[in-house]
Amino acid sequence: MSTPLSHQNYLFLVEELNRYAKAYYKYDKGIISDFEYDEKYKELKVFEAANPLLISHDSPTQRVGDKPLEKFE
Repeated sequence: MSTPLSHQNYLFLVEELNRYAKAYYKYDKGIISDFEYDEKYKELKVFEAANPLLISHDSPTQRVGDKPLEKFE
């Protein structure tokens, strides 16, 4: 079992996942694999379930996707 996230590490993870999502949705450039993203996202959700009052307004769990590119190649 992994060590629970600290609040500071949670905020870093929010930033990290938002950066990955922006690269994927806006620039069509996957930085990490879908599996790695999903694992980090699960870790984020575990923290938020245990700490609902600390959920960041810009957490990836608080939105759906991002603005896609006009054209994917």
